[in-house]
Amino acid sequence: MNRGNWQTAQSILCVRLDSLGDVLLTTPAVRALKQSGSGRRITLLTSPSGAAAARLVPEIDEVIVYEAPWMKAGGERCGSSADRQTIGQLAARSFDAAVIFTVYSQNPLPAALFCFLADIPLRLAHCRENPYQLLTDWEREPEPEQLVRHEVRRQLDLVATIGAACSDDRLRIRIPCEAQRRVRRLSREIGLESSGSWVVMHPGSTAASRRYAPERFAAVADHLCELGLQVVFTGDESEQGLIETIAMKMVSTPHSLCGRLDLAELAALIGIAPVLVSNNTGPVHVAAAVGTPVVDLYALTNPQHTPWRVPHRVLYHDVPCRYCYRSICPEGHHNCLRLVGPEEVVRAVLEMLDETRGGSSTRLVENEVGV
Repeated sequence: MNRGNWQTAQSILCVRLDSLGDVLLTTPAVRALKQSGSGRRITLLTSPSGAAAARLVPEIDEVIVYEAPWMKAGGERCGSSADRQTIGQLAARSFDAAVIFTVYSQNPLPAALFCFLADIPLRLAHCRENPYQLLTDWEREPEPEQLVRHEVRRQLDLVATIGAACSDDRLRIRIPCEAQRRVRRLSREIGLESSGSWVVMHPGSTAASRRYAPERFAAVADHLCELGLQVVFTGDESEQGLIETIAMKMVSTPHSLCGRLDLAELAALIGIAPVLVSNNTGPVHVAAAVGTPVVDLYALTNPQHTPWRVPHRVLYHDVPCRYCYRSICPEGHHNCLRLVGPEEVVRAVLEMLDETRGGSSTRLVENEVGV
């Protein structure tokens, strides 16, 4: 370890090339890096969706957007000009060090080669094989054979090897005032009450294996409306059809802000919501970053991404094929989510409202939904 050199590093490149949820789960480790050196500047190299989240993170001073061809969402390429340009961009900034953050199944060496070619002198990552000169500092990959850690803990453990630590390991973001003002206006327009009698519901997910069925979301939303709660759906423009399908299956009429919010505004909405109901996807980690309780419909694709340091309920049905790490259910039955009943979700929502706001919601669901 070159710990002495790391302690004097002032300009650090953090590499996290996944989506917005992964970036948010890395922020405690980024905070540890920031706070463990006086006057440190942190730059994040990340994907377009990761960049949207990074711009809300107080510890990140600059964001460089890069779609890596070795990542799942890297997109199609015609040649390497964009990659060469990014290497030149990194080299021009004369970083003192780079920390490459990955999940255990990802190979850090392509990113390490990038940083090597950009002449960044210190390079740290988890690695399964000997990286030789591509990494100056590395931790042998222990997962999943020896242990399984929460994603936040994994990244904190990595930076701890170079002496970086922080006292606050929660997820945190900074929401611009304009986003908060616009969300308050939109909330008034659609008639959301501020008394705690409403729920945000986010039914989308990039991975099909992590989506609770539309008809089940509709049943949950109808039950909540019957109990006097308002439901507001969120999603990006690509999820408009999904939300319209759910609404058509409902007896009640929900609110929808699908396609009307950018990430900062979504965070502002979740920040004032009494509870979020969502698949295991980015908004769950947004909720953790703003302190909003979560009911997480957690497909058993992996165990590492549960809500971090926020009141929550994680709902799933245990299955023999758990932890498949697949974007599409390999068995085709989706039982880890399909067998979670809508009444179980409703109970969890009302328990969260009881625990964080007080009241008799659990009794209501027992009497009226027949849990």
